[in-house]
Amino acid sequence: MPWREVSKMEQRREFVRLAMQEGANRRELCRRFGIHPDTGYKWLARWAAGEMALTDRSRRPHGSPNRTPTCLEAEVLSVRDAHPAWGARKIARCLERAGLACPAVSTVHEILRRGGRIVPPPGGAAAHKRFEKEAPNLLWQMDFKGWIKLADASRCHPLTIVDDHSRYVPCLKACANQQRSTVQDHMESTFRRYGLPDTIFVDNGSPWGDASHRHWTGLRVWLLKLGVELIYSRPYHPQGRGKNERFHRTLKDEVFAFQRFAEIASVQRAFDVWREVYNFERPHQALGMDVPASRYRTSPRPMPKTLPRIEYDAHEIVRTVPATKDYISFRGRFWKVPEAFRGERLAIRPRGADGRYGVFFASHRIATIDLTGQSPVGHVSEQASAMSPG
Repeated sequence: MPWREVSKMEQRREFVRLAMQEGANRRELCRRFGIHPDTGYKWLARWAAGEMALTDRSRRPHGSPNRTPTCLEAEVLSVRDAHPAWGARKIARCLERAGLACPAVSTVHEILRRGGRIVPPPGGAAAHKRFEKEAPNLLWQMDFKGWIKLADASRCHPLTIVDDHSRYVPCLKACANQQRSTVQDHMESTFRRYGLPDTIFVDNGSPWGDASHRHWTGLRVWLLKLGVELIYSRPYHPQGRGKNERFHRTLKDEVFAFQRFAEIASVQRAFDVWREVYNFERPHQALGMDVPASRYRTSPRPMPKTLPRIEYDAHEIVRTVPATKDYISFRGRFWKVPEAFRGERLAIRPRGADGRYGVFFASHRIATIDLTGQSPVGHVSEQASAMSPG
């Protein structure tokens, strides 16, 4: 029977005093106090050596030949302090890359725990289903992270673009707003450096989406001229853009969690430094602990110096939308088209049945014309992507 928790030291001292009395039956006392004789004689020896408290001694061994060297533990903690959001896997990979004899990931985790660098997260890991494009630049994910309030009371809207295959981040910009002109300027500079992607995956918000969910916006028209498709996530289902959402969480943990910024320019300076770390130094678990740059290559499709013009066959019916109105003329009537196509050239093509036509921008049908009815042109409702692309 073990010692009771209450007055444990007192019980030990009482046992020793009774056992040291002349004529005491020490083995009987051990039985009555519920301890093994070896334990009883141990207390007697410690008392005789002058130890009156009889408190528990540490069971830690005198030597630990397999203990991680102190200098290596210090290196683990140093990497963690430089990157407080990095876990054991990333730190272990960094030490290996530096040529150090790194211990197991579990050992690195234990060093972080002993060093007070790990706080258990609330709840468990969220379930997820992953997809991944087979090569870089086939799909980029683009979004605005939620706005950040700055010390000067203004707002910063981080614009992020993540390559689906490599997780490489070609664009991370601190924006003062979410307007089309701001986004288009940043996209153009990104395209000039990294080339054109095939497709960009976005949500349904401005400036790439609109309130009607038909998605005919000026930004999308500009991208179509460059040969870049936009695909849209299902409304209210951000999990389809998981890589971008996960990147936003990492951005929050590794940039915004540790400092407050005075103004937009200071945010951009922090972004520029951290983007280099993220792309070239930070091991990524989904990439087998490689860095995004190891899997990324720039696009072979360069950004053209001038915006291409949409061409149609000579036999087609072509109409130019006025720069200030949303109408085209056909068969003596005016037909409404989406505002995004102001100033653009559109083709009117028969759709098989008499009196029915499609209105096209290049190969994209943007509206229908039905001469058999009295209603004006009807917009073609785009089908939002109901699942993740891939």
